[in-house]
Amino acid sequence: MIPQVNFSPNEPVRAALASIGRTEDLRFSPDNRLLAIAGYGRRRCLILRIHIELTTNGPWVTADDFMELTSDGIGAVHGLDFIDNQTLVVANRDGVVALVQLPPGELGRRHCHVQPTRQVRGSLFCPVRTPGSVAARPQQNGRVDLLVCNNYAQRVTRHVLDARSGYRVGRNQVLLERGLIIPDGLAVSHDGRWIAVSSHGTNDVKMFSTSAPLGRKAEPAGILRNANYPHGLRFTLDGRHILVADAGGPVILVYDREAGWDGARDPARSVAILDDETFVRGRVNPEEGGPKGIDIDRSNNVVAVTCREQPLAFFSLASVTGVQQQESSDVREAVDEGGLLTAEQRGGRGA
Repeated sequence: MIPQVNFSPNEPVRAALASIGRTEDLRFSPDNRLLAIAGYGRRRCLILRIHIELTTNGPWVTADDFMELTSDGIGAVHGLDFIDNQTLVVANRDGVVALVQLPPGELGRRHCHVQPTRQVRGSLFCPVRTPGSVAARPQQNGRVDLLVCNNYAQRVTRHVLDARSGYRVGRNQVLLERGLIIPDGLAVSHDGRWIAVSSHGTNDVKMFSTSAPLGRKAEPAGILRNANYPHGLRFTLDGRHILVADAGGPVILVYDREAGWDGARDPARSVAILDDETFVRGRVNPEEGGPKGIDIDRSNNVVAVTCREQPLAFFSLASVTGVQQQESSDVREAVDEGGLLTAEQRGGRGA
Protein backbone atom coordinates (compact mmCIF):
# COMPACT_ATOMS: atom_id res chain seq x y z
CA MET A 1 0.00 0.00 0.00
CA ILE A 2 1.51 3.34 -1.02
CA PRO A 3 1.53 6.11 1.60
CA GLN A 4 -0.73 9.13 1.43
CA VAL A 5 0.90 12.53 1.18
CA ASN A 6 0.48 14.92 4.09
CA PHE A 7 -3.02 16.41 4.02
CA SER A 8 -3.87 19.08 6.57
CA PRO A 9 -7.48 20.27 6.41
CA ASN A 10 -8.55 22.69 9.12
CA GLU A 11 -11.36 21.59 11.43
CA PRO A 12 -14.25 23.17 9.45
CA VAL A 13 -13.03 21.49 6.25
CA ARG A 14 -12.57 18.19 8.07
CA ALA A 15 -16.17 18.40 9.33
CA ALA A 16 -17.49 19.24 5.84
CA LEU A 17 -15.69 16.22 4.38
CA ALA A 18 -17.05 13.96 7.12
CA SER A 19 -20.63 15.02 6.33
CA ILE A 20 -20.55 14.95 2.51
CA GLY A 21 -21.88 11.36 2.27
CA ARG A 22 -21.38 9.17 -0.79
CA THR A 23 -18.96 10.73 -3.27
CA GLU A 24 -18.29 10.11 -6.94
CA ASP A 25 -16.05 12.20 -9.25
CA LEU A 26 -13.82 15.10 -8.22
CA ARG A 27 -11.94 17.75 -10.17
CA PHE A 28 -9.25 20.41 -9.69
CA SER A 29 -9.98 23.90 -11.03
CA PRO A 30 -7.83 25.24 -13.89
CA ASP A 31 -5.89 27.52 -11.52
CA ASN A 32 -5.31 24.58 -9.13
CA ARG A 33 -6.77 26.51 -6.17
CA LEU A 34 -10.09 24.69 -5.85
CA LEU A 35 -11.14 21.06 -5.67
CA ALA A 36 -14.76 20.15 -6.42
CA ILE A 37 -16.19 16.90 -5.06
CA ALA A 38 -19.49 15.37 -6.23
CA GLY A 39 -21.67 14.75 -3.20
CA TYR A 40 -23.96 12.17 -4.78
CA GLY A 41 -25.71 11.14 -1.58
CA ARG A 42 -26.56 14.63 -0.32
CA ARG A 43 -27.21 16.17 -3.76
CA ARG A 44 -24.57 18.89 -3.54
CA CYS A 45 -21.02 19.76 -4.50
CA LEU A 46 -18.32 20.42 -1.95
CA ILE A 47 -15.80 23.04 -3.07
CA LEU A 48 -12.49 23.15 -1.18
CA ARG A 49 -9.77 25.78 -1.31
CA ILE A 50 -6.48 23.93 -1.41
CA HIS A 51 -2.77 24.67 -1.45
CA ILE A 52 -0.10 22.27 -2.69
CA GLU A 53 3.46 22.77 -1.50
CA LEU A 54 6.38 20.73 -2.78
CA THR A 55 8.78 19.92 0.05
CA THR A 56 11.89 17.80 0.37
CA ASN A 57 9.64 15.12 1.90
CA GLY A 58 7.17 15.22 -0.97
CA PRO A 59 3.96 17.17 -1.64
CA TRP A 60 2.04 18.72 1.23
CA VAL A 61 -1.65 19.55 0.75
CA THR A 62 -3.63 21.92 2.95
CA ALA A 63 -7.30 22.92 2.77
CA ASP A 64 -8.41 25.97 4.71
CA ASP A 65 -11.86 26.88 3.38
CA PHE A 66 -14.93 25.31 1.81
CA MET A 67 -18.32 25.95 0.26
CA GLU A 68 -21.29 23.61 0.04
CA LEU A 69 -23.04 24.32 -3.25
CA THR A 70 -26.63 23.31 -3.94
CA SER A 71 -28.76 24.15 -6.95
CA ASP A 72 -31.89 23.18 -8.83
CA GLY A 73 -29.32 21.93 -11.35
CA ILE A 74 -27.56 19.65 -8.83
CA GLY A 75 -29.27 16.34 -8.07
CA ALA A 76 -27.71 12.91 -7.76
CA VAL A 77 -24.45 14.42 -8.97
CA HIS A 78 -22.12 11.79 -10.37
CA GLY A 79 -19.69 13.71 -12.59
CA LEU A 80 -18.30 17.22 -12.77
CA ASP A 81 -15.70 19.32 -14.53
CA PHE A 82 -14.58 22.95 -14.63
CA ILE A 83 -14.94 25.01 -17.80
CA ASP A 84 -13.10 27.86 -16.11
CA ASN A 85 -12.37 28.78 -12.49
CA GLN A 86 -15.95 29.94 -11.88
CA THR A 87 -18.03 27.67 -14.13
CA LEU A 88 -18.76 24.11 -13.09
CA VAL A 89 -20.42 21.42 -15.22
CA VAL A 90 -22.49 18.96 -13.19
CA ALA A 91 -23.87 15.64 -14.47
CA ASN A 92 -26.80 14.23 -12.48
CA ARG A 93 -27.67 10.56 -12.78
CA ASP A 94 -31.32 11.40 -12.06
CA GLY A 95 -31.60 14.36 -14.42
CA VAL A 96 -29.63 16.37 -16.92
CA VAL A 97 -26.29 18.14 -17.21
CA ALA A 98 -26.24 21.64 -15.73
CA LEU A 99 -23.80 24.54 -15.69
CA VAL A 100 -23.55 26.49 -12.45
CA GLN A 101 -21.52 29.55 -11.55
CA LEU A 102 -19.64 29.63 -8.27
CA PRO A 103 -20.72 32.65 -6.19
CA PRO A 104 -18.16 35.48 -6.20
CA GLY A 105 -15.88 36.14 -3.27
CA GLU A 106 -14.23 33.82 -0.80
CA LEU A 107 -15.68 30.40 -0.17
CA GLY A 108 -16.22 31.55 3.39
CA ARG A 109 -17.53 28.24 4.78
CA ARG A 110 -20.80 29.16 3.08
CA HIS A 111 -23.78 27.04 2.15
CA CYS A 112 -24.91 28.57 -1.15
CA HIS A 113 -27.89 27.79 -3.38
CA VAL A 114 -27.55 28.99 -6.98
CA GLN A 115 -29.68 28.69 -10.08
CA PRO A 116 -28.21 26.85 -13.08
CA THR A 117 -27.04 29.13 -15.86
CA ARG A 118 -27.69 26.49 -18.52
CA GLN A 119 -29.07 22.96 -18.74
CA VAL A 120 -27.88 20.55 -21.41
CA ARG A 121 -30.63 18.13 -22.41
CA GLY A 122 -29.45 17.15 -25.89
CA SER A 123 -31.86 16.87 -28.79
CA LEU A 124 -34.59 14.58 -30.15
CA PHE A 125 -32.08 12.25 -31.78
CA CYS A 126 -29.34 12.77 -29.20
CA PRO A 127 -30.96 13.14 -25.77
CA VAL A 128 -28.98 13.27 -22.53
CA ARG A 129 -30.03 10.30 -20.41
CA THR A 130 -28.64 9.20 -17.03
CA PRO A 131 -25.54 11.38 -17.38
CA GLY A 132 -22.51 10.35 -15.37
CA SER A 133 -18.94 11.53 -15.93
CA VAL A 134 -18.26 14.60 -18.08
CA ALA A 135 -15.26 16.23 -19.74
CA ALA A 136 -15.23 19.89 -20.80
CA ARG A 137 -12.67 21.11 -23.34
CA PRO A 138 -12.63 24.87 -24.03
CA GLN A 139 -11.59 25.71 -27.60
CA GLN A 140 -9.82 28.81 -28.88
CA ASN A 141 -12.93 30.08 -30.71
CA GLY A 142 -14.93 30.59 -27.52
CA ARG A 143 -16.70 27.28 -27.80
CA VAL A 144 -16.62 24.34 -25.41
CA ASP A 145 -16.67 20.68 -26.39
CA LEU A 146 -18.60 18.91 -23.66
CA LEU A 147 -18.51 15.10 -23.56
CA VAL A 148 -21.07 13.22 -21.48
CA CYS A 149 -21.19 9.56 -20.46
CA ASN A 150 -24.85 8.54 -20.74
CA ASN A 151 -24.47 5.66 -18.30
CA TYR A 152 -27.50 3.50 -19.02
CA ALA A 153 -27.99 4.68 -22.60
CA GLN A 154 -24.60 3.02 -23.33
CA ARG A 155 -23.01 5.91 -25.21
CA VAL A 156 -20.97 9.09 -25.02
CA THR A 157 -22.48 12.25 -26.47
CA ARG A 158 -20.85 15.50 -27.53
CA HIS A 159 -22.45 18.91 -27.03
CA VAL A 160 -20.92 22.09 -28.44
CA LEU A 161 -21.47 25.12 -26.18
CA ASP A 162 -20.90 28.75 -27.12
CA ALA A 163 -19.42 30.64 -24.18
CA ARG A 164 -20.09 33.96 -25.94
CA SER A 165 -23.85 33.40 -25.79
CA GLY A 166 -24.23 32.10 -22.26
CA TYR A 167 -23.16 28.56 -23.20
CA ARG A 168 -25.99 28.08 -25.64
CA VAL A 169 -25.92 24.55 -27.06
CA GLY A 170 -25.18 24.67 -30.78
CA ARG A 171 -24.82 21.02 -31.63
CA ASN A 172 -25.55 17.59 -30.18
CA GLN A 173 -23.89 14.40 -31.44
CA VAL A 174 -23.62 10.74 -30.47
CA LEU A 175 -19.83 10.56 -30.37
CA LEU A 176 -19.05 7.04 -29.13
CA GLU A 177 -21.12 3.91 -28.67
CA ARG A 178 -19.43 0.77 -30.02
CA GLY A 179 -18.42 -1.67 -27.28
CA LEU A 180 -19.62 0.43 -24.34
CA ILE A 181 -21.73 -1.10 -21.58
CA ILE A 182 -22.42 1.43 -18.81
CA PRO A 183 -19.74 4.01 -19.67
CA ASP A 184 -18.84 5.15 -16.17
CA GLY A 185 -15.71 7.28 -16.51
CA LEU A 186 -14.26 9.63 -19.09
CA ALA A 187 -10.95 11.36 -19.80
CA VAL A 188 -9.39 13.21 -22.73
CA SER A 189 -5.62 13.27 -23.17
CA HIS A 190 -4.02 16.68 -22.73
CA ASP A 191 -3.08 16.86 -26.40
CA GLY A 192 -6.66 15.96 -27.39
CA ARG A 193 -5.62 12.90 -29.40
CA TRP A 194 -7.23 10.19 -27.25
CA ILE A 195 -10.53 9.67 -25.43
CA ALA A 196 -10.62 7.01 -22.71
CA VAL A 197 -13.98 5.62 -21.55
CA SER A 198 -14.57 3.22 -18.66
CA SER A 199 -16.89 0.40 -19.71
CA HIS A 200 -18.30 -0.89 -16.44
CA GLY A 201 -20.16 -3.82 -17.96
CA THR A 202 -17.17 -5.17 -19.91
CA ASN A 203 -14.63 -4.52 -17.12
CA ASP A 204 -12.25 -2.56 -19.29
CA VAL A 205 -11.42 0.87 -20.66
CA LYS A 206 -11.96 1.64 -24.34
CA MET A 207 -9.45 3.92 -26.09
CA PHE A 208 -10.70 6.00 -29.05
CA SER A 209 -8.39 7.97 -31.33
CA THR A 210 -9.63 11.43 -32.35
CA SER A 211 -7.54 11.21 -35.53
CA ALA A 212 -10.17 8.80 -36.89
CA PRO A 213 -13.81 9.68 -37.63
CA LEU A 214 -15.94 9.43 -34.50
CA GLY A 215 -19.59 8.48 -34.26
CA ARG A 216 -21.89 5.57 -33.42
CA LYS A 217 -19.86 3.08 -35.49
CA ALA A 218 -16.39 4.20 -34.39
CA GLU A 219 -14.35 1.25 -33.16
CA PRO A 220 -12.04 1.59 -30.16
CA ALA A 221 -8.40 1.60 -31.21
CA GLY A 222 -7.26 0.11 -27.93
CA ILE A 223 -8.53 -1.69 -24.84
CA LEU A 224 -7.15 -1.50 -21.30
CA ARG A 225 -7.94 -4.91 -19.79
CA ASN A 226 -8.23 -6.48 -16.36
CA ALA A 227 -9.94 -3.70 -14.45
CA ASN A 228 -12.62 -5.06 -12.12
CA TYR A 229 -15.05 -2.15 -12.31
CA PRO A 230 -13.24 0.86 -13.79
CA HIS A 231 -14.60 4.25 -12.81
CA GLY A 232 -12.59 7.50 -12.80
CA LEU A 233 -9.78 7.94 -15.35
CA ARG A 234 -6.98 10.43 -15.78
CA PHE A 235 -4.12 10.88 -18.26
CA THR A 236 -0.80 12.11 -16.94
CA LEU A 237 0.36 15.42 -18.40
CA ASP A 238 2.90 13.80 -20.73
CA GLY A 239 0.30 11.28 -21.95
CA ARG A 240 2.49 8.33 -21.03
CA HIS A 241 0.17 6.85 -18.40
CA ILE A 242 -3.53 6.48 -17.65
CA LEU A 243 -4.61 6.09 -14.03
CA VAL A 244 -7.78 4.03 -13.54
CA ALA A 245 -9.73 4.03 -10.28
CA ASP A 246 -10.96 0.47 -9.77
CA ALA A 247 -14.26 0.62 -7.86
CA GLY A 248 -14.14 -3.18 -7.44
CA GLY A 249 -10.75 -3.28 -5.75
CA PRO A 250 -8.68 -1.21 -3.29
CA VAL A 251 -6.34 -0.10 -6.06
CA ILE A 252 -5.42 2.34 -8.77
CA LEU A 253 -4.37 0.67 -12.00
CA VAL A 254 -1.63 2.26 -14.10
CA TYR A 255 -1.44 1.63 -17.84
CA ASP A 256 1.63 2.57 -19.90
CA ARG A 257 1.27 3.97 -23.42
CA GLU A 258 4.49 2.37 -24.64
CA ALA A 259 4.55 2.96 -28.44
CA GLY A 260 0.90 4.05 -28.51
CA TRP A 261 -2.54 3.30 -27.09
CA ASP A 262 -3.52 1.01 -29.96
CA GLY A 263 -4.25 -2.66 -29.21
CA ALA A 264 -4.98 -4.47 -25.97
CA ARG A 265 -2.85 -4.20 -22.86
CA ASP A 266 -2.84 -5.14 -19.18
CA PRO A 267 -1.94 -2.85 -16.30
CA ALA A 268 1.74 -2.06 -16.00
CA ARG A 269 1.25 -1.45 -12.30
CA SER A 270 -1.39 -1.88 -9.60
CA VAL A 271 -1.04 0.13 -6.40
CA ALA A 272 -3.13 -0.35 -3.26
CA ILE A 273 -4.46 2.90 -1.81
CA LEU A 274 -6.98 1.50 0.72
CA ASP A 275 -6.30 -0.80 3.63
CA ASP A 276 -8.31 -4.00 3.86
CA GLU A 277 -10.57 -2.77 6.66
CA THR A 278 -11.61 0.37 4.80
CA PHE A 279 -12.16 -1.50 1.56
CA VAL A 280 -14.27 -4.25 3.14
CA ARG A 281 -16.37 -1.69 5.01
CA GLY A 282 -17.41 -0.09 1.73
CA ARG A 283 -17.81 -3.34 -0.20
CA VAL A 284 -21.60 -3.55 -0.12
CA ASN A 285 -21.43 -5.51 -3.39
CA PRO A 286 -18.66 -6.69 -5.77
CA GLU A 287 -18.84 -3.42 -7.70
CA GLU A 288 -18.15 -1.14 -4.73
CA GLY A 289 -15.60 -0.45 -2.04
CA GLY A 290 -12.74 0.83 -4.13
CA PRO A 291 -11.87 4.33 -5.39
CA LYS A 292 -14.39 6.17 -7.56
CA GLY A 293 -13.20 9.69 -8.41
CA ILE A 294 -9.62 10.42 -9.42
CA ASP A 295 -7.80 13.50 -10.66
CA ILE A 296 -4.26 14.78 -11.07
CA ASP A 297 -3.55 18.33 -9.98
CA ARG A 298 -2.50 20.89 -12.57
CA SER A 299 1.13 20.83 -11.42
CA ASN A 300 1.25 17.10 -12.24
CA ASN A 301 2.46 16.15 -8.77
CA VAL A 302 -0.53 15.04 -6.72
CA VAL A 303 -3.29 12.47 -7.28
CA ALA A 304 -6.60 13.10 -5.49
CA VAL A 305 -8.93 10.14 -4.87
CA THR A 306 -12.34 9.72 -3.32
CA CYS A 307 -14.51 6.71 -2.45
CA ARG A 308 -17.43 5.68 -0.26
CA GLU A 309 -15.50 5.19 2.98
CA GLN A 310 -12.72 7.72 2.38
CA PRO A 311 -14.11 10.98 1.02
CA LEU A 312 -10.70 12.41 0.12
CA ALA A 313 -7.07 11.29 0.06
CA PHE A 314 -3.96 12.49 -1.78
CA PHE A 315 -1.01 10.56 -3.15
CA SER A 316 2.21 11.49 -4.89
CA LEU A 317 1.89 10.93 -8.64
CA ALA A 318 5.42 9.52 -8.67
CA SER A 319 4.45 6.91 -6.06
CA VAL A 320 1.42 5.89 -8.13
CA THR A 321 3.18 5.57 -11.48
CA GLY A 322 6.59 4.56 -10.13
CA VAL A 323 8.10 7.19 -12.44
CA GLN A 324 9.28 10.70 -11.64
CA GLN A 325 7.13 12.92 -13.84
CA GLN A 326 8.91 15.64 -15.79
CA GLU A 327 7.11 18.53 -17.45
CA SER A 328 8.82 19.88 -20.53
CA SER A 329 8.05 22.95 -22.63
CA ASP A 330 7.08 20.59 -25.45
CA VAL A 331 4.48 18.90 -23.24
CA ARG A 332 3.11 22.25 -22.03
CA GLU A 333 2.86 23.51 -25.63
CA ALA A 334 0.97 20.37 -26.66
CA VAL A 335 -1.44 20.83 -23.74
CA ASP A 336 -2.10 24.47 -24.60
CA GLU A 337 -2.70 23.76 -28.28
CA GLY A 338 -4.45 20.41 -28.04
CA GLY A 339 -8.08 20.27 -29.18
CA LEU A 340 -10.65 17.58 -28.62
CA LEU A 341 -11.42 16.72 -32.25
CA THR A 342 -9.65 16.96 -35.58
CA ALA A 343 -10.17 20.05 -37.69
CA GLU A 344 -12.36 18.03 -40.07
CA GLN A 345 -14.57 16.81 -37.22
CA ARG A 346 -14.86 20.29 -35.71
CA GLY A 347 -15.97 21.54 -39.11
CA GLY A 348 -19.22 19.61 -38.89
CA ARG A 349 -18.54 15.99 -39.74
CA GLY A 350 -20.00 13.53 -37.27
CA ALA A 351 -22.48 10.76 -36.67
